[in-house]
Parts: sequence; structure tokens; C-alpha cells
Amino acid sequence: MSVLPTLRQLQYLKLLAEHGSFSRAAEAAHVSQPALSSGVQELERVLGAAVV
Repeated sequence: MSVLPTLRQLQYLKLLAEHGSFSRAAEAAHVSQPALSSGVQELERVLGAAVV
């Protein structure tokens, strides 16, 4: 069974692309910067590739 990215992980990636920094993306997502970073790291693990 393959694991798919969560909607939250994809939203974090979208916000990161829009805002250009982890800090601003986290602020826009109303989460801490470490929480956003963890979500992006998990997305990279699921995809098996770096996204940033």
C-alpha cells in the first residue's frame, strides 16, 4: 500500500512556495515554524525526493 501526501503537507508546500520562507509560510498557516518544517520533511519522505 503506497502512502500519499496529506492535504496539510501539500498546503505547507504551497504556502512555502508563495511566501518564500519557512517563517512566513508558518505564519500564514497559523502554525509554528518547526511544525511546518516537520510537515515538509514528512512530505519529502513520502515522495522520496527533496521538494525545497
